[in-house]
Amino acid sequence: MNAIALTIAGSDSGGGAGIQADLKTFSALGVYGTSVITALTAQNTRGVSAIHDVPPAFVAAQMEAVFSDLAVDAVKIGMLSRAPVIEAVADGLDRHKAKNIVLDPVMVATSGDRLLDGAAIEVLRSKLIPRAALITPNLPEAAALLGVGLAVGETEMRAQAERLIADGARAVLIKGGHGKDAESVDLLVDRSGVTRLAAKRIATKHTHGTGCTLSSAIAAGLAKGEPLGGAVRAAKDYVTAAIAAADRLRVGQGHGPVHHFQAWW
Repeated sequence: MNAIALTIAGSDSGGGAGIQADLKTFSALGVYGTSVITALTAQNTRGVSAIHDVPPAFVAAQMEAVFSDLAVDAVKIGMLSRAPVIEAVADGLDRHKAKNIVLDPVMVATSGDRLLDGAAIEVLRSKLIPRAALITPNLPEAAALLGVGLAVGETEMRAQAERLIADGARAVLIKGGHGKDAESVDLLVDRSGVTRLAAKRIATKHTHGTGCTLSSAIAAGLAKGEPLGGAVRAAKDYVTAAIAAADRLRVGQGHGPVHHFQAWW
């Protein structure tokens, strides 16, 4: 039987992030992808020009349709722009006893456009973070979740991840892609310790959708039965290769997408 993963996220009309990136990633990694759309964005490689939120009741209806028919092995959660939608998602996860939940706390697009209502951050912290097997904040997202400044260096990254665990997270992958060092270092932190994952920083502006792609790649690994550490390592390798090949795509005039199918095209 094929592994099945569900993405609960916003749609990117430009195809580089959100639902579109998640489904491409699931497909590239041999997992059947399903989706629940939480918001529509008018978006391209240059930015987000409009957001249309999906009503919470319809988000719940989509979740009911998927879970009532398909055996979902893992769930990736991305853009949830308003508190009522977050609450609807949390209720649906509980009702259907969802497993292997990967939460990417999407707050700001690569272009700098804000995607999460500030009032919704506390609801995200209380309703979804404790339900997730893993959360995957980048440096600005971790700082926003904690109400602190941006982490500088791995010591501060680890400290912020540990604070998130103290606040209820089970495991945290804090991502160092916004750093300035020669290596892009992510830290996987849980109550048993820290795993350092490093890759050479790639000189390209085409990084649209990297966070979505990483979190959905982790969910794909969990859906196939991989342990968390193995799923994270494989996802890091996949995203690194997709970034390295991004310049080959030549999509759009701004921050282009990573190359989800670089191994096949």
